[in-house]
Amino acid sequence: MVATPDELRAYGGPATHDVINQAPPLTPYDASDDTPLLEGLRREGAGWAEEELRRLGRQAGSAQAQEWADLANRHEPELRTHDRYGNRVDEVEFHPSWHHLMRTAVAEGLAASPWADARPGAHVARTAGGLVWGHTEAGHGCPTSMTYAVVPALRRQPELAKVYEPLLTSREYDPRLRVPAEKCGLLAGMGMTEKQGGSDVRTNTTAASPTAEPGVYTLRGHKWFTSAPMCDLFLVLAQAPGGLSCFLVPRVLPDGTRNTFRIQRLKDKLGNRSNASSEPEFDGTVAWLVGPEGQGVKTIIEMVNCTRLDCVMMSAALMRKSLVEAGHHARHRSAFGARLVDQPLMRKVLADLALESEAATTLTLRLAGAADRAIRGDEGEAAFRRIATAVGKYWVTKRGPAFTAEALECLGGNGYVEDSGMPRHYREAPLLSIWEGSGNVNALDVLRALSRAPGTSEALFGEFALARGADARLDAAVARLRDRLSGASPTTARRLVEDMALTLQASLLVRYAPPAVADAFCATRLGGDWGHAFGTLPDAADLDTIVARALPARH
Repeated sequence: MVATPDELRAYGGPATHDVINQAPPLTPYDASDDTPLLEGLRREGAGWAEEELRRLGRQAGSAQAQEWADLANRHEPELRTHDRYGNRVDEVEFHPSWHHLMRTAVAEGLAASPWADARPGAHVARTAGGLVWGHTEAGHGCPTSMTYAVVPALRRQPELAKVYEPLLTSREYDPRLRVPAEKCGLLAGMGMTEKQGGSDVRTNTTAASPTAEPGVYTLRGHKWFTSAPMCDLFLVLAQAPGGLSCFLVPRVLPDGTRNTFRIQRLKDKLGNRSNASSEPEFDGTVAWLVGPEGQGVKTIIEMVNCTRLDCVMMSAALMRKSLVEAGHHARHRSAFGARLVDQPLMRKVLADLALESEAATTLTLRLAGAADRAIRGDEGEAAFRRIATAVGKYWVTKRGPAFTAEALECLGGNGYVEDSGMPRHYREAPLLSIWEGSGNVNALDVLRALSRAPGTSEALFGEFALARGADARLDAAVARLRDRLSGASPTTARRLVEDMALTLQASLLVRYAPPAVADAFCATRLGGDWGHAFGTLPDAADLDTIVARALPARH
């Protein structure tokens, strides 16, 4: 029996204070209680998935799922290179919570299942699911993202796709290390980065030697960053006689023997601690050619486009989760005679964060809609997707660290301790700007798209034209952007892409968001009526409408 504070005081016990003025636990809550998300889901053609999304949202915000997320990060994966007898095994062991998260993500269609779904909007539904399930933790989103992204690249080699695609698109999570064709579901990863090159993958030195069997090679080399080494299959780049080529590397060969995939170590990372990132060595490793020799980058680029969209998605999910945490705290915490949420300056901070979060979510779903329609043969949407995904990847992922820092500060010292969960969000945020091409790589890729990909500029300005005349600040931003394109160069790429992103976000909000949201965004992000930190909105901004739209229903 636990004594009450009054009983402890009566007996001279250690109770020196009562715990008051602290926010109650956020859980359980509904992670899908997000108006811009649900509106975007319907608008981009996946309204049919709303009931399932709401169910997933309740599960993501449950105490159980949030505990899985915490435990998967507190109990990090461990590498076992050898068994007790000295045999090389190269296995990674995970806490059971990791497997619970993975099993749910795969079952809910957050891996490759949309490629087997003929319904229009299937890829949008997956992205919306990621925005909701991302309220748990980000590490397990890496293998699900790569599994999703590997399918279009693998289709460059139809005989391999025929064998593996049905298993990659399965909703069964099977973590056993077995012959891939004998499993009920597969996960896939990729290995491109090497020590000497990083994003400059053409400098890769891993060598691929043809064998007597057509299409089969052996690899020798070292990869510097290969995430999720427990996956069943990997797409890797290596130098074949005909140049840099793409290969499929299974962990277990068709005859049941283990392929040579020596994991030298797991990376000791800033964040993303639940996910194993590794350095594998290939030495006589058996691999199957995917696509023609010498076209490795062209083959794997579609995979990169898919994972870049997921970086935008996870940044938007992280923003939303951080905002929900900040808003919940502000609703329950009081200072200087009023709840924080009712303090004018805190209200401005929350409203400013809400604008950023809504803009990120709306853009993410627009990109997902473009991807879905491009996959189904819409050439105009394919051109828009080509440039807008790189623009979104550059900007939304860069906003993440500043956003999570401000949201953490809303909790004050309470947000700086690990128990709050906010430090994990803060450590996670920079990763999404680094993975799948850092800021410079994506900014230069936008210039490359403008010069080499027909129709990309027209597609982007065609999108802007849909909001023409609705806001003078937006019209002026579009005109400025058109002028700047003529002088675009590598040294101006970052500024150019930033302007593209803000103009694109503004155009979407002008078309789809309430006037209070669109006006405040245009006034600050385009009109210059803004400071250099969140919380510097103009006095004319309708804070009540913005905050009420952003925060989930009270509970």
